[in-house]
Amino acid sequence: MKKIRLAILAGGWSGEREVSQGSGRAVYDALDRNRYEITFYDPKEHLLSLIENKDAIDLAFILLHGKMGEDGCLQGFLELLSIPYVGSGVLSSALAMNKKLAKEVYRSVGLQVPAQVILKRGEEIRPRFYREYLGEKVVVKPVSEGSSLGISICSSEVDLRIGIGKALLLDEEVMLEEHVAGREITCGVLGNAELETLPLIEIAPNPPYDFFDYEAKYTSGATREICPADLDETVAEKIREFAKLAHQALQCRVWSRTDTIIRGDEIFLLETNTIPGMTQNSLFPLAARTAGLSMAELVERLIQLSLEKTDPECVRSRKRADA
Repeated sequence: MKKIRLAILAGGWSGEREVSQGSGRAVYDALDRNRYEITFYDPKEHLLSLIENKDAIDLAFILLHGKMGEDGCLQGFLELLSIPYVGSGVLSSALAMNKKLAKEVYRSVGLQVPAQVILKRGEEIRPRFYREYLGEKVVVKPVSEGSSLGISICSSEVDLRIGIGKALLLDEEVMLEEHVAGREITCGVLGNAELETLPLIEIAPNPPYDFFDYEAKYTSGATREICPADLDETVAEKIREFAKLAHQALQCRVWSRTDTIIRGDEIFLLETNTIPGMTQNSLFPLAARTAGLSMAELVERLIQLSLEKTDPECVRSRKRADA
């Protein structure tokens, strides 16, 4: 059997570079060497090599998190090179990465989201108004960042000014959001036309972490990740359906992970990740393990879902025709 020539893309330019490299190494280690001929590229350092070797790549596995990797930029670059890739396309990647636009999409299909205000760089900062409209606690986050980078939970006008300043260092736009106190549940989705969900995970940061920020995500022992989440089945089924609806509404492909908050009988959608972390400690592999899928089986499943739409021989033929 002819091996599929697979390029792992990890590293990149964002503040999540180190996590991306960890995801890349985990996927690389899990791949079957009898089925795949594997090359590792860090686009920040090997962009020219990627261009030069484009005809020797049947499929790219994108594991760049954050800007210039998860936001449609790299997806568009690969499409220009006629390199098929694992995961969502340009439009859905860009939509999901932009929290403001993603929430508009959620609302359009009837999904509930926290109240918000959008502040652009250079606009007047009005802390008193934000607290009157959104509540005494306000979540401040860059519109287009991942891994909770630049996020603050602010309980005073002084905190708000500091949090907004921090977020504006990372983005031109800042989202100020109602703080929804409740249980945070995340749901992984697999599939293309037909979707399935992985076991739900409850995310419960330990003290002194107020929420699932970057440090709480990646510091060992900082957060309890309860899988499967202990939920009433009616609530659990709603979350699974909402995650699939978010996946479809954003036009995601292959995989995604949607984060939610439960408050009483209300379920609020927070965001959808189109390239979830894939380190051994990441949430998506944890959910897969709980479902009985090893890391190797999960990686194989993601590749096969991608190849449903992309036959390697057809890709090679198209590249020969383009040449």
